[in-house]
Amino acid sequence: MILRMKRNLIIAISALIIISAILLTVILTNRSQETFLHEPILEMMDDEIAPPTLEYGIPIDSFVVETYTVRRNQTLGSIMHSHGVSSQLVNQLGSKAKDVFDIRTVRAGNQYKLFTTPDTTNSAKYLVYEHSQVDYVVFHFGDELSVTRGQHNIVPVTRISEAEISSSLWEAMKSHNLNPVLALDLSDVFAWAVDFFGLYKGDKFKAVYDELFVGDNPVGIGTIHAAWFEHRGQKYYAYRYMQDSVWSYWDEQGNSLRKTFLKAPLRFSRISSGFSYSRMHPILKIRRPHTGVDYAAPEGTPVVALGDGVVIEKGYNNSAGNYVKIRHNSVYTTGYNHFSRFGKGIAKGVRVQQGQVIGYVGKTGLATGPHLDMRFWKNGKPIDPLKVEAPPVEPIKEENLEYFAKSIAPLRMKLDSISLRPVFPEHSAYSSF
Repeated sequence: MILRMKRNLIIAISALIIISAILLTVILTNRSQETFLHEPILEMMDDEIAPPTLEYGIPIDSFVVETYTVRRNQTLGSIMHSHGVSSQLVNQLGSKAKDVFDIRTVRAGNQYKLFTTPDTTNSAKYLVYEHSQVDYVVFHFGDELSVTRGQHNIVPVTRISEAEISSSLWEAMKSHNLNPVLALDLSDVFAWAVDFFGLYKGDKFKAVYDELFVGDNPVGIGTIHAAWFEHRGQKYYAYRYMQDSVWSYWDEQGNSLRKTFLKAPLRFSRISSGFSYSRMHPILKIRRPHTGVDYAAPEGTPVVALGDGVVIEKGYNNSAGNYVKIRHNSVYTTGYNHFSRFGKGIAKGVRVQQGQVIGYVGKTGLATGPHLDMRFWKNGKPIDPLKVEAPPVEPIKEENLEYFAKSIAPLRMKLDSISLRPVFPEHSAYSSF
């Protein structure tokens, strides 16, 4: 009996040892497999190479990069020669750059970057010319010269801005640290409603718009989504909306801000002489009718057509100098006098569009200084250009009104939430959202 019990105990212990050995073998095998499975992944992670840092599409880690400034009287050819580029490649500039970039437009003061090899030869491989804050040109020196254009990444940042005018819209922009280009764009938006030659102290504006940035540098104004302008106590709203595949600006009731005629044929000047049937002529020193309005502006200022039409006269006479006359329809005709030169393609019989440049301010003919003499005729009779009531174009279609009202509602809320406040010059009068 005792002997049998001892034998059974020995068998149980033996079985336990065998089972333990099997379990240990299984555990060690699994661990080995896990290690085997993970080792290649770790090796792959160790072997991963960081992507190259690119600038202008060039891997800058592979080159020595230096920045230079174009000096006075330097040309692209002389710049390349000074950095050891072969005469063979420099001589290819004219043909290779012909359809890409006008090498004559290189300006002193602009920057360029030179990419050279990091070895003892220090060979130039790329030259990148910064043509503007946005545009650049890449010259690649390989077996042959290659020339490509590029643009920096432009990021739009939506702003809401406001200001009160004390002297001019331009000065309001400067004193409130706003991008002055916004003044030009606002004058385009409200060109048919507000006479920007006759702004009053106390006129105000608000705007929701995109300011464009390259890195941290502002490079321009993008889309104006909505704006509000108070002129002589009258308030005007403008909302950007697409109808019939065309973007335009509309008031809160869906009426187009675009009229048959612009309020003025040129930007930011002053009226030096008004409409009169008896004005003392500054040169002839006699009283005679002046059935137009004179806009004093620097010589060379672009002058645009007030509305769509056909050029019926283009020429020169001793009084008007270089002049253009445009028939807009069976009722209205406009005239523009004293041009220094005509706009590109302007000729008798040519159809022009509203806002198209037709000439440039000058002092040809009987003129004491550079200015535009603007004339307006209604049914052949001269009328005061400043008193023309231009009819509007087609409003938002009835079937689109409901959607239009919904789409402008959040913009109206943003405009109305901006409370005009005093802003000190050292602070910007805008916020972003």
